Amino acid sequence: QADDLFNAISELQPRGGGGDGGMTMGERVKQQLDDILEKLPELFFMVEIEERAEERTPYIAFFLQECERMNDLVFEIGRSLRELDAGLRGDLSISEPMEDLMNALFANRVPARWEVLAWPSLAPLSLWFLDFLDRHKQLSEWTADLNTPKVTWISGLFNPQAFLTAVMQVTARKNEWPLDRVVTTVDVTKRGPEEIESAVREGAYVHGLYVDGARWDTSSGMLEDAHMKELYPKLPVMLVKAVPVEKADSRDQYLCPVYKTQFRGPTYVFTAGLKTKKDPNKWIMAGVAMLMSVVE
Repeated sequence: QADDLFNAISELQPRGGGGDGGMTMGERVKQQLDDILEKLPELFFMVEIEERAEERTPYIAFFLQECERMNDLVFEIGRSLRELDAGLRGDLSISEPMEDLMNALFANRVPARWEVLAWPSLAPLSLWFLDFLDRHKQLSEWTADLNTPKVTWISGLFNPQAFLTAVMQVTARKNEWPLDRVVTTVDVTKRGPEEIESAVREGAYVHGLYVDGARWDTSSGMLEDAHMKELYPKLPVMLVKAVPVEKADSRDQYLCPVYKTQFRGPTYVFTAGLKTKKDPNKWIMAGVAMLMSVVE
């Protein structure tokens, strides 16, 4: 059955000239499968991590949820690939989900069942998997000591909105402000993530954002016109803070929407005020936004 499927699909593939040395579909899928399984990280041992968390602060509660979601994804990747491997060996009949997985691996596309458990992404599977490993690494580093990171790669989170909510909860509790009267603000620093030496006392340093339709000028600390051929300039580290709504000042700012992908639309995360000397309407008309991931 597996051979019949390979033969049917291989008839649709262009002949020769490829960089795969004339591999069959089955061989290419098996190579992809083995490579991913070899690099697939272990599940987080949630019971042990929770036992070490002496206090369930908003940040700890947030990162525990992120680890649980990562576990769900790691488990499904491993389960589905091992099942397909058994099918390729002839130990199991090839089911429709296994066919779908095989087609996705062959086309370098993120399998639909993984996508459901993951994050919005426009990247091909090869880049998506590298991103997945980086996301797992950030969570793994957090589990080592359970301290809030010095700087958080916000684009590498399943639920960045919940991280911003945790920032507001921590600040509101500390200052005894009502949570429903608190909003987030951002200050763009002049530093890269490697230059951050310690966590900020109030708020959180985040990185991993790009500007679409403009650029951030570090010397002036302002939003400026984009340079030619510079599609998605990266922003420096940003300080996300929570302030009472009556103290939020949006003068000389462009209220910039932040999205998870270039697709924008349903991937909206939050709005960040960026300093500008130009009329904010200029940036509105240009459709300027910040993106958490880009595929060029």
